Amino acid sequence: RGLHFQVKYPQAKLLRCLKGKVFDVAVDIRQNSPTYGQWVGEELSEDNKYQLFIPEGFAHGYYVMSEIAEIAYKCSEIYHPEAEQGIRWNDPNIAIEWPGLKPILSDRDANLQYLTVNQ
Repeated sequence: RGLHFQVKYPQAKLLRCLKGKVFDVAVDIRQNSPTYGQWVGEELSEDNKYQLFIPEGFAHGYYVMSEIAEIAYKCSEIYHPEAEQGIRWNDPNIAIEWPGLKPILSDRDANLQYLTVNQ
């Protein structure tokens, strides 16, 4: 799975895993932020009942760690598919430490761009 975000209609999200288990990741993509390009990841599961808040200006993706997973999203803006962009899941500029095996990706996610690193 790629790391997705909306440029024109940024979304804040609150996520919880209702069934199964996922590793959920947020990446700061705010160009002028001191934490630009940095990531945070958390295991969310039906057992631990953790939630992850992802502010506007962050890319988001997750890796399903169980046979099935059901995720509940609360979003601050409706989804606009025409405004969605993404970053590759394995971008070396971000270096996310994903657990488990190589993910199964859609063609679209397999061909996403890398994050531009501030110089």
